[in-house]
Amino acid sequence: MQPIGVFDSGYGGLTILKEFKKKMPVYDFIYLGDNARTPYGNRSFETIYKYTLQAVEYLFAQNCHLVIIACNTASAKALRTIQQKNLPKIDPNKRVLGVIRPTVEKVGELTKTNHIGILGTVGTVNSESYVIELNKIFPEIKVTQEACPMWVPLVENGETNNEGADYFIKKHIRALLDADKKIDTIILGCTHYPLLMNLIQKNIPSGIKVIAQNEISALSLIDYLNRHPEIDTECSKNSSVKFLTTDSTEIFNQRGQMFFNEKLVSEKIILD
Repeated sequence: MQPIGVFDSGYGGLTILKEFKKKMPVYDFIYLGDNARTPYGNRSFETIYKYTLQAVEYLFAQNCHLVIIACNTASAKALRTIQQKNLPKIDPNKRVLGVIRPTVEKVGELTKTNHIGILGTVGTVNSESYVIELNKIFPEIKVTQEACPMWVPLVENGETNNEGADYFIKKHIRALLDADKKIDTIILGCTHYPLLMNLIQKNIPSGIKVIAQNEISALSLIDYLNRHPEIDTECSKNSSVKFLTTDSTEIFNQRGQMFFNEKLVSEKIILD
């Protein structure tokens, strides 16, 4: 067994994994949620890098040849260092990929006005990772960001379809669009946000495109494996999924089901 590893600081990466399984049903996956130490957004660069590296090394030890960091904060603050500093020492044939670059590449194809908006967590917005990546690839694009600190708690507490959720979603969308009235494309820069899509779409004016990361990440992974058959041949294909958490399996199974839409059975592990 050589599954594809999928790592997130909590539950949001399950929306990415769900799309992977939908579009790549024969592949094997291991999902690791560092639920005992979530959220990552308010932690230092050094701590996020340390935690993410621990998770990547654990997944490598589980025979994963390829690991997807399905977490915007970890992708923003740890991915590049791990790719450049650690991978050459661990095993130059292994790969670690993130979710920010594929999203950025896609949004460049969609905007007509060259004005895009980012809705994300405080950690992702403060890291300016989307701004940096967009400026590298599409320097002509103007980027406006809006931090939405209440959106993740709304999702994780199952409050996605009430008046309170509608209020906070409307508030941040309005603030984003007031800051730049030329925005025609919005990136949902958090893997939790697809669970709020109905309310988000309800409050977005017609003509503005909303980009979620789950489908983009899956299509990007398929394209990557097509372009790198030497990596694809290392991935086992028995249609299996294994779930790991650093916290209570009972809580993970219950909350994770909201994100994955299937019954989950997880195993507790320790990262150190």
